[in-house]
Formats: sequence, C-alpha cells, structure tokens
Amino acid sequence: MITPHRTDASTYARTYSAGKAGTMLSSAGSHPQAPGRVLVVDDEPQIVRALVINLKARKYEVDAAADGATALRLAAARHPDVIVLDLGLPDMDGVEVIKGLRGWTRVPILVLSARQTSDEKVEALDAGADDYVTKPFGMDELLARLRAAVRRAEPTGQTEDAVVVETDSFTVDLAAKKAHRDDVDVRLTPTEWHLLEVLVRNAGRLVSQKQLLQEVWGPSYGTETNYLRVYMAQLRRKLERDPSHPRHFVTEPGMGYRFEQ
Repeated sequence: MITPHRTDASTYARTYSAGKAGTMLSSAGSHPQAPGRVLVVDDEPQIVRALVINLKARKYEVDAAADGATALRLAAARHPDVIVLDLGLPDMDGVEVIKGLRGWTRVPILVLSARQTSDEKVEALDAGADDYVTKPFGMDELLARLRAAVRRAEPTGQTEDAVVVETDSFTVDLAAKKAHRDDVDVRLTPTEWHLLEVLVRNAGRLVSQKQLLQEVWGPSYGTETNYLRVYMAQLRRKLERDPSHPRHFVTEPGMGYRFEQ
C-alpha cells in the first residue's frame, strides 16, 4: 500500500500566500453576477459533484480540490469567499488545512465531515473553522449555512467598538458595555457581560466551549462546561423572551453556543 506524502499545512500557507497557482481539479467559468466563489475540498467525487452542481445552479463560481495541498494552493491563487472543507483528506488532516489557512486569511471555513465526536468537532472549531456540518447532510441546510458564513464575512461599515446589536427581545451596546430590554437597562455581572460580548461579536458563528471558557475565564480553563451552562442560563433568563425556548442564545450540544439575531 502506498502511503501518501504528508506535508505540513503551514508550509503551503507560507509558500503560496503570495499567489502561486496550484492544480485546479474543477472550476466554473467567470460569471459576472456570481454571488461568490466557493472552494470545495473533499476526496469523495460524488459529494464534490453534488456540491458543484448545486452551487453552480445558484450562480456561485466553484473550484474543487481533492487534497489539502491543492486546497491551500487554490485558496491562495483564487481567493474564495468561503471554503467547504472535509476533514478526512488523503494527504493531511483537515485541521492542518484550517491552521494553514488561518495563518494568512480570515476566509469563512465551513467544515463538512463524517466525524461526529464532540472532540473532533471542537478541535476543528478551535483551529479556526466557522461552522460544522456532519455527513450525511441536507443540501438546503448546507447552502443556508454557507450563505450565512458569507454574510458574516462581509464588511458592515461599522467599527467593532461602535456596534449596537438589536434583536426583537433586547439590544446590546458594545461600546457602552450595556444591554437593554424594553428600554430598561439589564443588570449583568462582569462575567455575564463578557460572555455576552464574545457571543455577540461572533454573531451567527458557532463558538466552541473551549474558546468561550478561555476568553471569559482565562487560558487555564477549557473543560469547565458547567460554568457555561450556569451563565448561559442566567443570560437567557435576563434577555430571552422565553428562556426555556431560547431564540438568540442557541446551544450546539457538545460543541458550543451560537448567538442569532
């Protein structure tokens, strides 16, 4: 059995970030009204074929790669608006590809993988993935998450420190560090505010449990998920219209939390 040669992803990131082109396995022609360019990275031809057909039908420009090395070359050469990435690649693990990309680009990365354990999902999210869809998947859900990832990456014209985020239940003023509900200030503890701020600044994005713990409690934390359950319950009680059926603070079991407007 031939063992494929494995190359460190960061090497490709350094080598090809200047724009060297790699081998393109599949590419759509230029489309002046395309809503964006998608790089599909998967070594299963039937999945690539299905994604390419569905994406092109929606006027996306599509590139495809069957291994990590080609994916990193294409990302540097073609500058996609979003990447759909399988973790089980023949030459390197998909997490290595994520780390290589994150060394030079903030392009949204949507992981599409058959790996279903929480540890593997969290590892991909901590490496820099923006979302995670498990195989087998529904095409409509995948495309919706892809559109959401592209929207989140679009510039808003607002500075990060001057954002006021409004929902139908409450308002968060990041500059003033205040939350309001029905035009009344909501009293939050420093920990509650910090947790809220991290989630709001990553609106629509799945934030892993480990990331939340380390950003709110410090780098020595990472497994104290009971802290998150307690404080998320408090945030929901203070801000959600129906805390028992939260609309804005969504739990992704075993993975993390997502703030939805």
